Amino acid sequence: MYDENVPVLIVGAGPVGLSTAVFLGRHGVRTLVIEKRADTSLLPRAPGLQARTMELFRAAGLGKEIRALEIGDSHPFFEGGILRVNTFSEIADAEVLEAPSLDGPTISPERVMGCGQDRYEVVLAEKAREFGGQVRFGNRLLSMDQDDDGVTAQVEDVKTGVVSTVRASYLIGADGAGSSVRQALGVTRSGRGTVFNALSIYFRAPELEEILADRPFILCYATAGGTMTGLSRLHGRDPWLAAPVYFPEKGESPADFTDERCVEIVRAASGKPDMHVEIMAKVPWEGSQLVAEHFRVGRVFLAGDAAHVHPPAGGFGANTGIHDAHNLAWKLAGALQGWAGAELLDTYHDERHAVGAAMAEQAMVRNRIRHGYATDEVRAQMVDDIIITLGYRYFSQAVATEERRPVLTAPLELVGEPGTRAPHVWLERDGERLSTIDLFWDSYVLLTGSDGGAWHEAAARLAERTGVPLRTVRIGADGDYASVDGDWAAAFGVSPRGAILVRPDAFVAWRSADSQPEPEKVLADVLGQVAGSVDMAAAAY
Repeated sequence: MYDENVPVLIVGAGPVGLSTAVFLGRHGVRTLVIEKRADTSLLPRAPGLQARTMELFRAAGLGKEIRALEIGDSHPFFEGGILRVNTFSEIADAEVLEAPSLDGPTISPERVMGCGQDRYEVVLAEKAREFGGQVRFGNRLLSMDQDDDGVTAQVEDVKTGVVSTVRASYLIGADGAGSSVRQALGVTRSGRGTVFNALSIYFRAPELEEILADRPFILCYATAGGTMTGLSRLHGRDPWLAAPVYFPEKGESPADFTDERCVEIVRAASGKPDMHVEIMAKVPWEGSQLVAEHFRVGRVFLAGDAAHVHPPAGGFGANTGIHDAHNLAWKLAGALQGWAGAELLDTYHDERHAVGAAMAEQAMVRNRIRHGYATDEVRAQMVDDIIITLGYRYFSQAVATEERRPVLTAPLELVGEPGTRAPHVWLERDGERLSTIDLFWDSYVLLTGSDGGAWHEAAARLAERTGVPLRTVRIGADGDYASVDGDWAAAFGVSPRGAILVRPDAFVAWRSADSQPEPEKVLADVLGQVAGSVDMAAAAY
């Protein structure tokens, strides 16, 4: 009846779809990724990888491979911020529009890096296959139909026209802003829609490096010539990427941007009218803000631009989508492996929809500032990048807390509160140095101190009697690890007698500042809630 059966079918092999396959494969879940393009991206899009994104790649076992793609040290470019000039020749007089805080040694074991998706997609595809997945380019989704037990999809080989039937337990739409999966589900989107139109011009211009005089920046806007043109240098300079805006309401279209006109635009923006410019590629796109009403419909999920799209200001797009993928992967693995309750899958929408909407709003704030439309009120709404990328909060059944705060809360507070990413503290064992962030990947982890023996023993007994993956880690004298810098318990907001439960994605699920009576019952109730199975908790005690 079916040509192929697979646990998870992923539609779209961009950064989000490939990351989803990598994360699921790391959990032992087979995937099939289909992509209508003939191969991975040939253009250096989405060139800024956040510290949190690098943490996820690090946990999945490919952090070193991704980091090796960096050309030189890209960190100074991030520190240079967002600039605005009349022409690039006047870079010495640039106005600093934004100076974002993006990482720090006390916040994360990783740091941001510049790398175009033309390079890191190749590594993601290789790792997806290494972890047991299949990646098929030149294949597109024709239709899908779901029932209580799974999803049946019709997939066409673009080159041969051969159609095959794929049966999957779950399907993930990571197929971009025009998502055919979202359209097939009939999921609507809300937001401001298209806020501007732009054309990405990829070009070579050896003289431009001399003009810029080694001034580091993430993005620089030139306003000369009547066309606002942004220049990116995170991915390198071969080719460069410039993006002028255009106005369809004035009758302008991508067809108007001949190679000759693009050369003129680049020269005008550079301030050097005779500069040699070679056009490599042109790609029109829209800066839009739209968020899908639902990220889950039955056994089908939306991730990345298929779920939320917003202007590129802030570089949140691909990064947020990769974070979507990670949040969904461990929950799907739990459902497929039988230890997660059905309610856990609902928390994907609960958590990531709120984050996606918040990211979209912050991208819009930055877009107004960069395009000169910001009022003092708009500027006051801007939240620092470090909070957006590492400090967002989750509120769902998978987090045991009754306190609700804004998804993006200033200032940055990573102090062990449930719903936030666990604090980064350096640990040591047998001379090996690692971060607390390195402890979390394929299981819940209960952290206890030297006086938390009752919690440790209760968790060990509970792990033996349930199918929920649960490890215990003791930090301190005679423990599994020693804290290198300061008091780990204080960093996590607990006493030496307390305990903290961290999810596989390094987000805190629950904590107890001190000891409690009947610790096994307490943990069983908590684990039953955050794993989405109250029945499991009852059976465990």
